[in-house]
Amino acid sequence: MLAIHRQQKHLDELFDRVKTLPDLELQSHWCRYLCVLACGFLENSVESCLTEYAKRRSDDCVSNYVQAKLFGFQNPKMGVILDLFGSFNPEWRTRLDLATQGQLSDSVNSIVGNRHKIAHGDSVSLSFGSLKAYYKDSLKVVEIICSICGV
Repeated sequence: MLAIHRQQKHLDELFDRVKTLPDLELQSHWCRYLCVLACGFLENSVESCLTEYAKRRSDDCVSNYVQAKLFGFQNPKMGVILDLFGSFNPEWRTRLDLATQGQLSDSVNSIVGNRHKIAHGDSVSLSFGSLKAYYKDSLKVVEIICSICGV
């Protein structure tokens, strides 16, 4: 999926730039921004994979409906993603749940939880190293999601 790869490449480049910043306070501010972008990447990836699946597997009316319902998908906590995948296929939910239990699920939930705190002006104790680890785990989740959808 070109859009997912393009967004990931942009995020990867930003992470690489931020890790070289000598000013820790500036790095901390960038970390918050990167968290918001990482969460958006998760949202877009879920939406894109499921929309692409619907385009490939159904007629235009069904595909359009799926695309309209997924447009602007938000709050990509693992429970929400699992429920969404289960609504397409209960076996998908099971596969995704088994593949992401533990650290991968926790990392996705940490990105989303921190994004909510940042968006609402709460303070977060999110280090660049922690966010980078969460992001790497989220990439694995996106890879699993794309694989399940066959895209």
